[in-house]
Amino acid sequence: MDLGFAATSAHQGASYSSASPAERAATLVARDRMIHKPLLFNPSRCHVDVARARQLAMYLTHVVLGQSLTSVGAAFGRDRTTVAYACALIEDMRDDAGFDADVSRLEALLEQGRG
Repeated sequence: MDLGFAATSAHQGASYSSASPAERAATLVARDRMIHKPLLFNPSRCHVDVARARQLAMYLTHVVLGQSLTSVGAAFGRDRTTVAYACALIEDMRDDAGFDADVSRLEALLEQGRG
């Protein structure tokens, strides 16, 4: 076993467990959508793929991790009304079975602490 890898893995696990709820959701969504995580916290509107990923991360932070709209907004540099809009948008998009399955998978990963 590579001790460098083991130390790195242990450090990553420790940092993940101490990460804020928004960081946990953003890390999971960034990995899943193959987007550079800092873009999710970027103050600009960015490309539609980044905006959609940010909306999904905000949704997961609020719905799965139980954070208030205000705290989610503060974490992502957005107003609480923007977070409410993102949550409503993601809920509407869940009418699509494929998208709903993706979101359900991400929810399960966050709930299990593996996100």
